[in-house]
Amino acid sequence: MSGTTTVVVADDQPVVLAGFSAMIGSAPDLEVVATAADGVELVAAVARLRPDVAVVDVRMPRLDGIAATRRIAVENPGTRVLVLTTFDLDSYVYDALHAGASGFLLKDTTAERLVEAVRLVADGSMLLGPSATRRLVTDLAERGSRQPNPGIADLSEREREVMLAIAQGRSNIEIASDMVVSESTVKSHVSQILRKLGARDRVQVVIAAYEAGLV
Repeated sequence: MSGTTTVVVADDQPVVLAGFSAMIGSAPDLEVVATAADGVELVAAVARLRPDVAVVDVRMPRLDGIAATRRIAVENPGTRVLVLTTFDLDSYVYDALHAGASGFLLKDTTAERLVEAVRLVADGSMLLGPSATRRLVTDLAERGSRQPNPGIADLSEREREVMLAIAQGRSNIEIASDMVVSESTVKSHVSQILRKLGARDRVQVVIAAYEAGLV
Protein backbone atom coordinates (compact mmCIF):
# COMPACT_ATOMS: atom_id res chain seq x y z
CA MET A 1 0.00 0.00 0.00
CA SER A 2 1.06 3.57 -0.48
CA GLY A 3 0.36 6.58 1.76
CA THR A 4 -0.81 6.46 5.35
CA THR A 5 -2.68 3.48 6.75
CA THR A 6 -5.51 4.51 9.08
CA VAL A 7 -6.17 2.40 12.16
CA VAL A 8 -8.80 2.11 14.90
CA VAL A 9 -7.71 0.35 18.09
CA ALA A 10 -10.19 -1.30 20.48
CA ASP A 11 -9.51 -2.68 23.97
CA ASP A 12 -11.40 -2.39 27.24
CA GLN A 13 -8.22 -1.96 29.32
CA PRO A 14 -7.17 1.73 29.22
CA VAL A 15 -3.47 1.03 29.76
CA VAL A 16 -3.37 -1.61 27.02
CA LEU A 17 -5.38 0.61 24.68
CA ALA A 18 -3.03 3.52 25.22
CA GLY A 19 0.04 1.31 24.81
CA PHE A 20 -1.03 -0.29 21.54
CA SER A 21 -2.20 3.04 20.15
CA ALA A 22 1.17 4.60 20.97
CA MET A 23 3.07 1.70 19.37
CA ILE A 24 1.06 1.88 16.17
CA GLY A 25 1.04 5.68 16.05
CA SER A 26 4.83 5.80 16.36
CA ALA A 27 5.18 4.40 12.82
CA PRO A 28 5.37 7.18 10.20
CA ASP A 29 3.08 5.33 7.78
CA LEU A 30 0.38 4.43 10.33
CA GLU A 31 -2.18 6.75 11.88
CA VAL A 32 -4.49 5.88 14.77
CA VAL A 33 -7.66 7.81 13.91
CA ALA A 34 -9.75 6.58 16.85
CA THR A 35 -9.80 4.30 19.88
CA ALA A 36 -12.68 2.32 21.37
CA ALA A 37 -13.29 0.83 24.81
CA ASP A 38 -15.81 -1.77 23.65
CA GLY A 39 -17.31 -3.38 20.56
CA VAL A 40 -20.17 -0.90 20.23
CA GLU A 41 -17.77 2.03 20.14
CA LEU A 42 -15.57 0.14 17.69
CA VAL A 43 -18.34 -0.59 15.18
CA ALA A 44 -19.48 3.03 15.35
CA ALA A 45 -15.93 4.35 14.83
CA VAL A 46 -15.35 2.05 11.85
CA ALA A 47 -18.66 3.09 10.27
CA ARG A 48 -17.81 6.75 10.76
CA LEU A 49 -14.14 6.74 9.75
CA ARG A 50 -13.82 3.65 7.49
CA PRO A 51 -10.21 2.92 8.55
CA ASP A 52 -7.93 0.54 6.67
CA VAL A 53 -7.42 -1.65 9.75
CA ALA A 54 -9.19 -2.29 13.04
CA VAL A 55 -7.04 -3.78 15.82
CA VAL A 56 -9.54 -5.57 18.03
CA ASP A 57 -9.38 -7.21 21.45
CA VAL A 58 -11.39 -10.43 21.68
CA ARG A 59 -12.97 -9.89 25.11
CA MET A 60 -14.78 -6.57 25.39
CA PRO A 61 -18.00 -5.46 27.13
CA ARG A 62 -21.34 -4.73 25.42
CA LEU A 63 -20.18 -6.27 22.12
CA ASP A 64 -17.25 -8.67 22.08
CA GLY A 65 -14.51 -8.70 19.47
CA ILE A 66 -16.02 -11.60 17.51
CA ALA A 67 -19.45 -10.00 17.18
CA ALA A 68 -17.84 -6.66 16.33
CA THR A 69 -15.67 -8.32 13.68
CA ARG A 70 -18.73 -9.96 12.15
CA ARG A 71 -20.51 -6.58 12.00
CA ILE A 72 -17.50 -4.90 10.43
CA ALA A 73 -17.07 -7.65 7.81
CA VAL A 74 -20.67 -7.18 6.69
CA GLU A 75 -21.12 -3.42 7.07
CA ASN A 76 -17.61 -2.16 6.27
CA PRO A 77 -15.77 -4.89 4.32
CA GLY A 78 -13.07 -2.43 3.29
CA THR A 79 -11.74 -2.44 6.86
CA ARG A 80 -9.51 -5.41 7.68
CA VAL A 81 -9.56 -6.75 11.21
CA LEU A 82 -6.52 -7.82 13.24
CA VAL A 83 -7.61 -9.64 16.39
CA LEU A 84 -5.61 -9.44 19.61
CA THR A 85 -5.70 -12.34 22.05
CA THR A 86 -4.00 -13.25 25.31
CA PHE A 87 -3.52 -16.94 24.58
CA ASP A 88 -2.35 -18.69 21.42
CA LEU A 89 -4.96 -21.41 21.90
CA ASP A 90 -7.78 -19.01 22.70
CA SER A 91 -10.94 -20.66 21.36
CA TYR A 92 -12.23 -17.26 20.32
CA VAL A 93 -9.47 -16.82 17.75
CA TYR A 94 -10.89 -19.39 15.38
CA ASP A 95 -14.38 -17.93 15.75
CA ALA A 96 -12.97 -14.50 14.91
CA LEU A 97 -11.36 -15.81 11.72
CA HIS A 98 -14.67 -17.26 10.62
CA ALA A 99 -16.34 -13.96 11.51
CA GLY A 100 -14.13 -12.20 8.97
CA ALA A 101 -10.86 -11.33 10.70
CA SER A 102 -7.71 -11.28 8.58
CA GLY A 103 -5.59 -12.73 11.37
CA PHE A 104 -4.60 -12.59 15.00
CA LEU A 105 -1.70 -11.56 17.15
CA LEU A 106 -0.76 -12.34 20.75
CA LYS A 107 -0.98 -9.44 23.17
CA ASP A 108 2.56 -10.02 24.43
CA THR A 109 3.90 -9.02 21.02
CA THR A 110 6.65 -6.47 20.50
CA ALA A 111 6.03 -2.99 19.12
CA GLU A 112 7.89 -3.92 15.94
CA ARG A 113 5.78 -7.03 15.40
CA LEU A 114 2.54 -5.15 16.03
CA VAL A 115 3.41 -2.45 13.53
CA GLU A 116 4.44 -5.02 10.94
CA ALA A 117 1.23 -6.98 11.57
CA VAL A 118 -0.90 -3.90 10.89
CA ARG A 119 1.02 -3.27 7.67
CA LEU A 120 0.65 -6.88 6.52
CA VAL A 121 -3.08 -6.99 7.21
CA ALA A 122 -3.60 -3.62 5.51
CA ASP A 123 -1.72 -4.92 2.50
CA GLY A 124 -4.00 -7.91 2.17
CA SER A 125 -1.79 -10.46 3.87
CA MET A 126 -2.96 -12.82 6.60
CA LEU A 127 -1.53 -13.47 10.03
CA LEU A 128 -2.48 -17.00 10.98
CA GLY A 129 -0.54 -18.85 13.66
CA PRO A 130 -0.03 -22.63 13.71
CA SER A 131 -2.71 -23.20 16.35
CA ALA A 132 -5.34 -21.36 14.31
CA THR A 133 -4.34 -23.31 11.21
CA ARG A 134 -4.81 -26.55 13.14
CA ARG A 135 -8.25 -25.36 14.19
CA LEU A 136 -9.17 -24.77 10.57
CA VAL A 137 -8.10 -28.31 9.67
CA THR A 138 -9.94 -29.81 12.63
CA ASP A 139 -13.11 -27.95 11.76
CA LEU A 140 -12.94 -29.12 8.14
CA ALA A 141 -12.51 -32.72 9.30
CA GLU A 142 -15.48 -32.45 11.66
CA ARG A 143 -17.69 -31.07 8.90
CA GLY A 144 -17.23 -34.35 7.01
CA SER A 145 -18.81 -33.38 3.70
CA ARG A 146 -16.65 -30.92 1.83
CA GLN A 147 -15.96 -30.39 -1.83
CA PRO A 148 -12.79 -28.87 -3.29
CA ASN A 149 -13.21 -25.39 -4.72
CA PRO A 150 -13.72 -25.85 -8.51
CA GLY A 151 -11.62 -22.78 -9.18
CA ILE A 152 -8.49 -24.70 -8.16
CA ALA A 153 -8.54 -26.44 -11.53
CA ASP A 154 -8.01 -23.05 -13.19
CA LEU A 155 -4.90 -22.21 -11.16
CA SER A 156 -1.54 -22.26 -12.91
CA GLU A 157 1.30 -24.28 -11.45
CA ARG A 158 2.85 -21.10 -10.06
CA GLU A 159 -0.44 -20.02 -8.54
CA ARG A 160 -0.75 -23.39 -6.83
CA GLU A 161 2.72 -22.88 -5.35
CA VAL A 162 1.69 -19.47 -4.03
CA MET A 163 -1.57 -20.93 -2.68
CA LEU A 164 0.40 -23.59 -0.80
CA ALA A 165 2.70 -20.93 0.64
CA ILE A 166 -0.32 -18.91 1.78
CA ALA A 167 -1.73 -22.02 3.46
CA GLN A 168 1.58 -22.37 5.31
CA GLY A 169 1.18 -18.86 6.68
CA ARG A 170 3.81 -17.17 4.51
CA SER A 171 3.53 -13.43 3.87
CA ASN A 172 3.89 -11.87 0.41
CA ILE A 173 7.41 -10.73 1.26
CA GLU A 174 8.40 -14.22 2.43
CA ILE A 175 6.87 -15.85 -0.64
CA ALA A 176 8.70 -13.43 -2.91
CA SER A 177 11.98 -14.25 -1.19
CA ASP A 178 11.38 -18.01 -1.38
CA MET A 179 10.49 -17.91 -5.07
CA VAL A 180 13.07 -15.26 -5.97
CA VAL A 181 10.51 -12.96 -7.56
CA SER A 182 9.31 -9.43 -6.79
CA GLU A 183 6.66 -8.76 -4.18
CA SER A 184 4.48 -7.18 -6.89
CA THR A 185 4.60 -10.48 -8.81
CA VAL A 186 3.42 -12.35 -5.74
CA LYS A 187 0.61 -9.83 -5.22
CA SER A 188 -0.46 -10.40 -8.81
CA HIS A 189 -0.55 -14.16 -8.23
CA VAL A 190 -2.53 -13.70 -5.01
CA SER A 191 -5.07 -11.50 -6.78
CA GLN A 192 -5.53 -14.13 -9.47
CA ILE A 193 -5.93 -16.87 -6.85
CA LEU A 194 -8.58 -14.88 -4.98
CA ARG A 195 -10.42 -14.17 -8.23
CA LYS A 196 -10.35 -17.76 -9.50
CA LEU A 197 -11.42 -19.21 -6.16
CA GLY A 198 -14.03 -16.55 -5.53
CA ALA A 199 -12.35 -16.06 -2.16
CA ARG A 200 -12.79 -12.97 -0.02
CA ASP A 201 -9.40 -13.17 1.66
CA ARG A 202 -6.42 -15.37 2.45
CA VAL A 203 -8.25 -17.21 5.23
CA GLN A 204 -10.62 -18.60 2.62
CA VAL A 205 -7.62 -19.52 0.45
CA VAL A 206 -6.21 -21.54 3.36
CA ILE A 207 -9.51 -23.36 3.78
CA ALA A 208 -9.66 -24.10 0.04
CA ALA A 209 -6.11 -25.48 0.11
CA TYR A 210 -6.94 -27.89 2.93
CA GLU A 211 -10.23 -28.91 1.34
CA ALA A 212 -8.38 -29.76 -1.87
CA GLY A 213 -5.75 -31.79 -0.01
CA LEU A 214 -2.93 -29.51 -1.16
CA VAL A 215 -1.59 -29.25 2.41
